[in-house]
Amino acid sequence: MTVGDLEAFKQQLFEELQNLLRERRTNENKQWLRSADVRKMLSISAGTLQNLRITGVLSFVKVRGIMLYKHEDIIALLESGSQTK
Repeated sequence: MTVGDLEAFKQQLFEELQNLLRERRTNENKQWLRSADVRKMLSISAGTLQNLRITGVLSFVKVRGIMLYKHEDIIALLESGSQTK
C-alpha cells in the first residue's frame, strides 16, 4: 500500500461514515420505518427481513399493504446483535 492508497481509503471511510450519520439522523425523526429503510439500516436482503418477521424477531404492522416497523425496535435489534446477515 502506498500513501495515496491510504489517503483514498481514509476519504472513502470518511464519506461512508458521513452517510451513515446522515441516514441515522433522518431515521431518528421517524417513528415508523418502511421495509426499504429497515433493510438499509440492517444491511439485509428482503428475504432476511421476511424471515425476521416470520420468526417474530421483528414486529411490524401492515397498513394498506405496506409493512411498517417501529424505529425503536430496529435500534433494539441492532444493539442486541441478534440479527443475522
